[in-house]
Amino acid sequence: MNDTLSRPGEPAPRRTALIVAAGKGLRAGGDLPKQYALHQGKPLLRHSVEAFQAWQQDCAVVVVIGEGQQALAEQALAGLAGITFVTGGEERSDSVRLGLLAIAALGGTERVFIHDAARPHLSSAVLKRLDKALAVHPGAVPVLPVVDSLARGQAELMGASVDRAALWRIQTPQAFRFDAILAAHLAWLQGATATDDSQIARAAGLDVALVEGDEALKKITFAEDFAMEAPRPVMMTRTGLGYDVHRLATGEELWLGGIRIAHDKGLVGHSDADVALHAITDALLGAMALGDIGEHFPPSDPQWRGADSARFLEHAGSLVRAKGGVIANIDLTIICEAPKIGPHKAAIQQRIAQILGLHADQVGVKATTTERLGFTGRGEGIAAQAVASVMAPLPSPPAQDESA
Repeated sequence: MNDTLSRPGEPAPRRTALIVAAGKGLRAGGDLPKQYALHQGKPLLRHSVEAFQAWQQDCAVVVVIGEGQQALAEQALAGLAGITFVTGGEERSDSVRLGLLAIAALGGTERVFIHDAARPHLSSAVLKRLDKALAVHPGAVPVLPVVDSLARGQAELMGASVDRAALWRIQTPQAFRFDAILAAHLAWLQGATATDDSQIARAAGLDVALVEGDEALKKITFAEDFAMEAPRPVMMTRTGLGYDVHRLATGEELWLGGIRIAHDKGLVGHSDADVALHAITDALLGAMALGDIGEHFPPSDPQWRGADSARFLEHAGSLVRAKGGVIANIDLTIICEAPKIGPHKAAIQQRIAQILGLHADQVGVKATTTERLGFTGRGEGIAAQAVASVMAPLPSPPAQDESA
């Protein structure tokens, strides 16, 4: 569990996602609780976490898990940074209350979005509508109209019809001003039944706004629900190229591909001068048209002096996800005469995959020399070049110039 939701000296995050994933998911079948079962190639829980991080990069994420589920949760969210785990309680309301108390202990937040991990297909459009409603109301929930006719029934016989005009299907995430919903949960009679947090909010006298929900936010409950198709945006392949070079000098540590390599010289730079990670960072930024590494981490900024270049690569990966992109593969070539890269290729491959949350077979690592030609051939420095392929949503067409 993280010690704080924000860095030392920084204010508490304005928005926090509280994802409830403490259930056993018995109705879904299988050997794993459903929140850790694979859905469309990734654990069910991971879909929700990535949706919040893609919506707002500074949105803190707290995941409430069941007793003994820490290892499963960490495996499901491998490669995603800034996740806090909290152990939940017997009932859903207990788990939410414990999550809210943990957020308060970690410095609090302004707005909290309470979401069920079993609803994986969360769009930024729903989150934007909820966030906008919180500017006016202390709470907001996404809803869908009831479209089927309704009737009461008894002993297998149809009774009176029910007016559906004022009835809504309630979804999650449910958004609240943090202090208000925390107080509501603390005032709620423990042991009393509450199927969602809007009931607890209304019992405390809070107004809860209704915003437009999304049919894609269907809750996965049974085994057959795992075959449910998500809405698929039109995707395109984007490619970025990165290149970096640093000089070698005695008295410096040599970092390449995120690992330290024993050598009589090391690379010189403002950070740890890891040319391999710098080249990949630039390749990812280039693929998404997001500038270059120097724009995001200026060498003139003293906070990056001696910094671990893994932070740069993690940041680039998060920017790709924030734009709805998925990294398909990385191809890295390290250019030097010495040291020999062959004995370290597997470790470099694994480290890059770990930083970006990829499988190792999505990362290619190669090495070559320049036949003793040029600065690398003379042992004066090391260079690296990288290509990154990203699958990303097709951009919207540019707006037409109405004045034309």
